[in-house]
Amino acid sequence: MKLLRPISILACCLLAAAGASAQISLTPPAAQAPASKPAAKKETPKESSKETSKPKAPAVAKKPAPTPKPAATPAPSPTPTFDDPNVDLVYGAYQRGLYKTALDLALTRAQYAGDAKAMTMIGELYSGALGVKRDYAKAAEWYQRAADAGDREGMFALAMMRLSGRGGPVNREQAVKLLASAAKLGNPKAAYNLALLYLDGQTLPQDLKRSAELLRLAADAGNPEAQYALATFYKEGTGVPKDVEKSVRLLQAASLADNAEAEVEYAIALYNGTGTPKNQPAAVALLRKAARQNSPIAQNRLAKVLVSGQGTPMDKVEGLKWHIVAKTAGKGDPELDAELSRLSPEDRAKVEDGARKWIGKDVK
Repeated sequence: MKLLRPISILACCLLAAAGASAQISLTPPAAQAPASKPAAKKETPKESSKETSKPKAPAVAKKPAPTPKPAATPAPSPTPTFDDPNVDLVYGAYQRGLYKTALDLALTRAQYAGDAKAMTMIGELYSGALGVKRDYAKAAEWYQRAADAGDREGMFALAMMRLSGRGGPVNREQAVKLLASAAKLGNPKAAYNLALLYLDGQTLPQDLKRSAELLRLAADAGNPEAQYALATFYKEGTGVPKDVEKSVRLLQAASLADNAEAEVEYAIALYNGTGTPKNQPAAVALLRKAARQNSPIAQNRLAKVLVSGQGTPMDKVEGLKWHIVAKTAGKGDPELDAELSRLSPEDRAKVEDGARKWIGKDVK
């Protein structure tokens, strides 16, 4: 069951905006206290010379005039303050689906703090029509501002827009520069996509060695797509010395990250004992997982082992159900068609019912 899957040339995965590093505290400015007026001084009536013979009334002690209070210092302009650098209200609102709030907070951060992460977030919201009408031109504008401010996620997002022609004309030269800058700053998706351009040989001259180097950078950073692609390089000796064991280790890492293609390849390696000790039960479990992730290849391989009973208890009804599901996706198998034709009417009805439930429509 040898298989080499082609690598997709222009992946359109877009990183949700990375979390910014500061918190906005939108507290209103302190109210300005009115200045107190000095108390007016009371005049003491003068004694008349005609009243000297009269006894004087006892003097009443007068209260001292209140001391004037100093005028309150004018309140500062309502510029937001950024208190806790470990809390990010913008990304927190984004994660909770409060996209309009995320946009308002991000605009404030971009305006008052020059926050590049907030600029990338605004681009993401406009690009994804999240809390605002989709506007690729505005998204590209904000991604450009973020890229100019040094944000690697903004660089990557703008590069993918330039490759696809969204928000402006296709500009492969600018896209390559942006991907190279983002990859240098440690963005694994940028390194992965730049590797694909070197592999494709159309936008850039084909350079398999450079492609492998970039894939290694992304794979070491935990990118499962890069891990799967580099595993294929090691399996075939493309841009690197052929090394089946390294290939299998990379497949294992990518499969742990739920990459369905890697799960299929790693399952095949486990089933055959290629580059790793043979473990057919584990292989069948991985095929089941990938089949449920709608991988037609996994569905076809799972059908074969269930019908044959090799490495797992035989279950023709379940196996042929997956055969029909895979066949609807273009992965037919004449041998399994023959097995299906030999089923009893009762078992065939069970197979078709199971496939119908999975596909959601009649399979006859």
